[in-house]
Amino acid sequence: MNWSGLESLLSGVNKYSTAFGRIWLSMVFVFRVLVFVVAAQRVWGDESKDFVCNTRQPGCTNVCYDHFFPISHIRIWALQLIFVTCPSLMVMAHVKYREGKDRKYVELHNGSHLYANPGKKRGGLWWTYLLSLVFKAGFDTSFLYILYRIYHGYDLPRLSKCSLEPCPNTVDCFISRPTEKKIFMLFMVVSSAVCIFMCILEMIYLICKRIVKVSKIRHENERVMFADQHELNIIAPPRSQYRRTDPTLSESQMSLNKREKIREKCASTLL
Repeated sequence: MNWSGLESLLSGVNKYSTAFGRIWLSMVFVFRVLVFVVAAQRVWGDESKDFVCNTRQPGCTNVCYDHFFPISHIRIWALQLIFVTCPSLMVMAHVKYREGKDRKYVELHNGSHLYANPGKKRGGLWWTYLLSLVFKAGFDTSFLYILYRIYHGYDLPRLSKCSLEPCPNTVDCFISRPTEKKIFMLFMVVSSAVCIFMCILEMIYLICKRIVKVSKIRHENERVMFADQHELNIIAPPRSQYRRTDPTLSESQMSLNKREKIREKCASTLL
């Protein structure tokens, strides 16, 4: 299988991913795809040929091999890597859709853009990215569970006993290099678990960042509304229009002052 094309395709997702997403993609291609292509395929290459049972009954070895290995580890891991990496293509497809929509908008509206940055995780693209993380973690978890159920754990015994037809009796069967295969299987299981953990961390990071952003926007809107509702208006005339009086004067003194002012006005009019 040619994995270089898939690697070059998914490497474009890096510019739309967070730091957790870049770490996840590096782990997938370094610790899973590279190990799968370079080492795991060679270790499991002699799986059926070197499976030996201590009988010469025709068909017994094939039946026992099919019973112990209903599906090869290599096939399971190949399907797992394909299913796990495909959700990243959802994000790229959504970004390409946005870019095409933005180009059409620019042509119709004389250079004005519909999206300031089509790769910015806002609106529908945020949900697409979050959904891709859910699919990644879900596929990895499902394949780990399938591997556990098929082989009854993450172990490869050195000796397996088989009593299926057409075997004449209970025969002993042996697989080649069980310890080496067990080490590779545990390595792939642990790397899958770490990738699941990275997806969960990225989901938590995205959700927390979105909650903080929404709370900041809501707080800013509430502050603006409060300022608009409690804006001070001038509802009284200026204080210069009021005549200042001394509160310590008695009423008789105040009336005397008023009379003197009236007389002064009358005298000025006569003059």
